[in-house]
Amino acid sequence: MNLQAAIICALVYLVIVCVDTAMGDQTLTRPIIVATLTGLFLGDLRTGIIMGAQLEAIFMGISAIGGAVASDANSGSIIAVAYTILVGGEGAMETGMALAMSIGTVMVSFNSMFTPIWASMAGYWEKLAGEANPKKFAIQNFLFLPIGRCPNAIALFLGIGFGIEGLGNFLASCPPWVLTGLSAAGAMMTAVGFGILLSMIWDAKICAFYFVGFVMAKSLGLSSLGIAIIGVCCALTYFFVQKDIVDATKTASSGAVSTGANSEEDFF
Repeated sequence: MNLQAAIICALVYLVIVCVDTAMGDQTLTRPIIVATLTGLFLGDLRTGIIMGAQLEAIFMGISAIGGAVASDANSGSIIAVAYTILVGGEGAMETGMALAMSIGTVMVSFNSMFTPIWASMAGYWEKLAGEANPKKFAIQNFLFLPIGRCPNAIALFLGIGFGIEGLGNFLASCPPWVLTGLSAAGAMMTAVGFGILLSMIWDAKICAFYFVGFVMAKSLGLSSLGIAIIGVCCALTYFFVQKDIVDATKTASSGAVSTGANSEEDFF
C-alpha cells in the first residue's frame, strides 16, 4: 500500500481546488500545474513536468458544455502521475497517459452522485444571503468549500493508496500485447487532444498555417520551440495587419460621413 503517497495526492488535490475556487478560477487545476505539483511532492519533478505537458495537450480540447463535464482533468492527472511514479518501469508513463481520460470520466460520475446534496442547500444559502451579512456568508462559504471537495479527495486517497499497487500487479501479469496496446494508446492520446482542439478552432481562413507547421516539423525537422516562435511572429503580424485594415476602414468611413455633412451645409 502507498498510504503516504495517497495522503500527499489527496492533499494536493484538496489544496489546489480550494485555492483555485477561492481566487475565482485561476486555472490552477489544469494538468500542466497539477501534474507538476504531484510529481514535485512525490519526489519526481521531471516526470511530473513531462506528463503535465502531455496531459495538458490531451485535456485542453475538452471543455464543459453547460453543466456537463466529459472528464475531470484534475483527478485524472493526479492519478496518472501517481501511477507512473509509484509503479515505474518501462511503459509506465504511456500506460498512465492512456488511463488518465478513463479515470477522469469515472471521477466525474462519482462527483455527480453528490450534486443533489449540494443542491439541497440552496435554500439555506439564499436565506444566508438575504441576511445581508457578507462576513458571515464569506466565512461559511470558505468553511464549506473544502467539505464539498472531500468526497473526491477521499476517492483519490483510496484509489492511490489501495488501487495503484493492485493495478500495477494486474498489468504486469497481462500478456505483452496488452501493454503494447496501452503504450500505443497513450502515445496517441496527445494527438487525439490536439484533434479535438483543432476541430473547435478550425477556420478555412487560417488553415494554411496548420499545413505549414506540419511541413516545418516533418520535412524541415524544426523543433517545437522554433515552430512556436515562428507561429507567434505570424500571429502578431496577422493581428497588426488586420488592425491597420480596421483602423483604415473606420477612418475612411468617418471621412465620408464628415464630407457628406459639409456638402449638405454648403447646399443650404
